[in-house]
Amino acid sequence: MDKFEKIFDMSFEKAMVFVARPIVILIICKIVVTIVLKILNKIFEKSKLDKGIQGFFKQLIRISIYVIGIIMAAQSLGVNTSSLVTLLGVVSLAFSLSLQNILTNVFSGIMLLITKPFVTGDYIEVSGISGTVTGISLMRTRMRTADNKVELIPNSDVASQRISNYSGETRRRVDIEVSADYKAPTRLVISAIRGVIDKDERIAKEGAYAPTVRLFRFNENDITYTVKVWCENGVYWDVYFDLLENIREAYDDNGIEFSYPHRVVRIEK
Repeated sequence: MDKFEKIFDMSFEKAMVFVARPIVILIICKIVVTIVLKILNKIFEKSKLDKGIQGFFKQLIRISIYVIGIIMAAQSLGVNTSSLVTLLGVVSLAFSLSLQNILTNVFSGIMLLITKPFVTGDYIEVSGISGTVTGISLMRTRMRTADNKVELIPNSDVASQRISNYSGETRRRVDIEVSADYKAPTRLVISAIRGVIDKDERIAKEGAYAPTVRLFRFNENDITYTVKVWCENGVYWDVYFDLLENIREAYDDNGIEFSYPHRVVRIEK
């Protein structure tokens, strides 16, 4: 009350100056906010930062400048701001503790948007869920699974888990294993599989992406062959299933049989 009583004791000119100081400070804060946001908008236009993180930074800067302005305005009125700053610190701490999970998700979202381990449209696997990323917000990552379910995963879970990004490269390797009876010659089996690969134009044929067909393992009832081919990401599953179907037909055409579990019993007289 003493501060306000002094205002009445002042001359009109001094009183106007006393009251005008905090108003001028707040007006300057408004001008500073406008200038800073214009500068940030120009910077963000040239950057590739997500719209969500841009809005978060702008809102954070706006609030910070106004808080500083309010404290300076209070100081100009002669208010002891040390207790105000302490109060703001306590309130901020209590607020951050009560919203700990939310803030963790927000900062995890910021890290995902900055580091970009994946982008919208990528097919990824995280937290045991596979699907196409349809959106990345500050709180959650939105995914659409192969059976058209929408999964909303907290960003803190995404950031702390191992992420497999199947769209990170333009090409992807198709790995399959097929078996054949022991009676089938190895060269015949490999030749039949390579014939299927050679007819598929979607499969890369040269250089580091050349196909691999090798005998892989001897089993109790059959032999396993490994097949590794490269194709574009968009046709991965088509190539995968077509290989399996066409290899079976090639087996039939070449008289190669799949083996079934069996036992050989010898009877001695």
